[in-house]
Amino acid sequence: MRVLFTASPEKTIFLAMVPLAWALRTAGHEVRFAGSPSFTGTITQAGLTAVPVGRDHDPTRRLAAAGVTPEILEETRAGLGAPWDVVEDAADARWDHLLQGYREAVDYAFKPVNFPLIAGLVDFARSWEPDLVVWDSLTYAGPIAAKACGAAHARLLWSVDVFGATRERFLALKAEQPPPRREDPLADWLGGYGRKYGFEFTEDMTTGNFTIDQLPACLRLETGLDLHPVRYVPYGGAATVPKWLWAPPERPRIALTFGTTATDQFAGYALDVQAILEALSDLPVEVVATIAEAEQEKLTSVPDNARLLPYVPLHVLAPTCAAAIHHGGFGTLNTFALHAVPQLVLPYHFDEPVFADRYTAQGAGLGIHAGEATGGRVRDAVLRLLTEPAFRERAVVLRDEMHAMASPNELVPRLEKATAQHRAEG
Repeated sequence: MRVLFTASPEKTIFLAMVPLAWALRTAGHEVRFAGSPSFTGTITQAGLTAVPVGRDHDPTRRLAAAGVTPEILEETRAGLGAPWDVVEDAADARWDHLLQGYREAVDYAFKPVNFPLIAGLVDFARSWEPDLVVWDSLTYAGPIAAKACGAAHARLLWSVDVFGATRERFLALKAEQPPPRREDPLADWLGGYGRKYGFEFTEDMTTGNFTIDQLPACLRLETGLDLHPVRYVPYGGAATVPKWLWAPPERPRIALTFGTTATDQFAGYALDVQAILEALSDLPVEVVATIAEAEQEKLTSVPDNARLLPYVPLHVLAPTCAAAIHHGGFGTLNTFALHAVPQLVLPYHFDEPVFADRYTAQGAGLGIHAGEATGGRVRDAVLRLLTEPAFRERAVVLRDEMHAMASPNELVPRLEKATAQHRAEG
């Protein structure tokens, strides 16, 4: 069958989609990956066939035109924000809050990401006629194109499903409103493209005909969606094993990493790296810190037990570690979990606190919100991870649950069946 992948031009999202794209390709299916023209190099570097569609855009410029300044963006960085914050306390969800949140999400998140892609993606989909379109949770250009060409479509998750859980709560509250108040900004926006391209809006456009979830059950948010679970496979792009990683560490190795989003999209890390390094400096451990060069320049000193690098492939580093400290990013947490490494999660942005809560509830590690993560608290938590066997035991349970999941290759026959089913129903 023909499978068309598409994603917003965000590298971390794309990387989470690559292993499944390759699984489909090695199973003999034709695979294309559509994205904005400037993103073509990222796609082809992964060995995939790129389809440049639409035009490049500067989301910062579009937000500025709407009055959203960098200062406002930084202020709203912490936590989930509306409407997604409903997943943190669904029982306290209010209709007016959710409705306004959806209005803002459509105007300031979904439209800027999707508008430059939609026309080009629809044109290519109608030309190539894929059987299945796979899209990430932000790229609604995917279901629009799928409906326009008659393909089945699947949403591929890159973290806990705050989008699906929020949508379920929104629909439940919407049903309780009198008809004049049943506004639905997401459905209205998607329905407008339906009228343009000759189809009616259906609810599957918001969450897919089915959802591909890369998390084990213990880390997922519960929804009533049709899920196709698949094991997470680490992929971070081009990778080289440094020679210092060839030999086992002489002391317990602690990984310290805070991802790329904080420096690529925001003003920097949301916590004091210097304080954390100093707090760990007297422990008999080796700290391997992957710190962006711009953030390294802010440091006043580097302890003797710390090795600072701008990048290390995490799937190479993780098997050598006794513990990990990080921000709670999807790829980071899953990669260390696959190797049963107890983790200290210091979440701050968007879905990170929810993801951290799910992880710490499983028992494999600890969590401290980045705004409260002093050097002393981090040191105390690391000592617990290293000395209390329960964390390692629960990390092993989590690793085993992840390895019991279907691999991307094993998922392919299920995707073939689901695609045929939804195409027949359509």
